[in-house]
Amino acid sequence: MQKIVVVDYGMGNLRSVAKAFEFVAREYFADVDVIVSGSPQQVADADRVVFPGQGAMPDCMRYLRESGLEGAVRHAAASKPFFGVCVGMQMLFDRSEEGDTPGLGLFAGTVRLFRPTSTSQKVPHMGWNTVTQTRAHPLWQDIADEERFYFVHSYFCEPADDINTVAKTDYAGLFTAAIARDNIFATQFHPEKSHRAGLTLYKNFLSWTPT
Repeated sequence: MQKIVVVDYGMGNLRSVAKAFEFVAREYFADVDVIVSGSPQQVADADRVVFPGQGAMPDCMRYLRESGLEGAVRHAAASKPFFGVCVGMQMLFDRSEEGDTPGLGLFAGTVRLFRPTSTSQKVPHMGWNTVTQTRAHPLWQDIADEERFYFVHSYFCEPADDINTVAKTDYAGLFTAAIARDNIFATQFHPEKSHRAGLTLYKNFLSWTPT
């Protein structure tokens, strides 16, 4: 039985993320168990780890550290298939402008506030938007380029370089919508709120063998 742990550090859209993975597991896999857990040991024992985040980056980082889960999350990100969602992607970077908050530093770059120049573009960026795949990746299997996904965020990731960017979206300029390196894949958008395309992305994660 393959164990998928959705990390519960006190912040994040855990229920909808877990329900989406449970649906995909039930429909396509006979040997996958999805668990929501705040136990460092269960994260360490997981075969795959999902790292969601929702809300303010300073709160997310504080809750992660106070929960005692930071070490387990770092180990998982270094050693097993790992999926970051929304603020869970932002937390992987060096620093956020939101509260001048240090992140986990697993990716070089800064999380920046949207500063639209047009009054027609509001902050937060909320709703459906087109995601352009900038690099091939196994998790894009059966997902069309220029597919639409659901976003809710006021800050976006600005990598130090684009080598790990696998998708971009245009809102107040192009920004990184997804990153990938080795065993890590992370999205600024919410796959669990993105209907068929989002469920396909989660399905691909459950069968992905990083090389």
